Amino acid sequence: MRTKSTAIKRVVAISAAALLGAAVIAPTAQGAEGETSLASVLKVGQAAFDRDFADFDILTKAAETVLAAKPDSNVKLLADGSVALTVFAPTDKAFMNLASTLTGKKIKTEAAAFKAVAGLGVDTVEQVLLYHVVPGGPILSQDALKANGANLKSADMNKTIKVKVTKAPAIILRDKAPKLANPRVILSKVDINKGNKQVAHGIDGVLLPFAP
Repeated sequence: MRTKSTAIKRVVAISAAALLGAAVIAPTAQGAEGETSLASVLKVGQAAFDRDFADFDILTKAAETVLAAKPDSNVKLLADGSVALTVFAPTDKAFMNLASTLTGKKIKTEAAAFKAVAGLGVDTVEQVLLYHVVPGGPILSQDALKANGANLKSADMNKTIKVKVTKAPAIILRDKAPKLANPRVILSKVDINKGNKQVAHGIDGVLLPFAP
């Protein structure tokens, strides 16, 4: 059953101490006062496909599409900088790889990847997007590197993301699609929007709350 708007604020008010698992990530104390939203930083509403596959055009276009069809979707919280959360943000290349898997053919452009992902339907795209959102105090990279074994609750509160940290170091996120490679945090793309209540970390795969 979909969460009602009156319950949304209670969901997003959950602190990082509510995270499950053997390890619990405590939010870093430094600079969580700012209220610049991730939507503004990722330029939701300004998505333009290009040949830079390392940024987040498909992610922002997916968010735009969901909000155009469902203005009251929880995805809108990304535009409210007063709501504390962490987003694991798939790059365009991550979506292109997923689209290639879904279609069984090599996807070479962002536009083609978005078309394949959008073809799953707005409700499914919304579900996938919210699976990348972890409510509560921002999880910075220094915290994530200490979080081996943690289970993070996603924004819909029905699914979790398992964190594995290796000595390399690498931060690996285990989703609900065991036959696909687990996404990894891109260590050169962490702490996006640091100093604010909403932060993001780039990842090299799309987290799926279901097996495709």
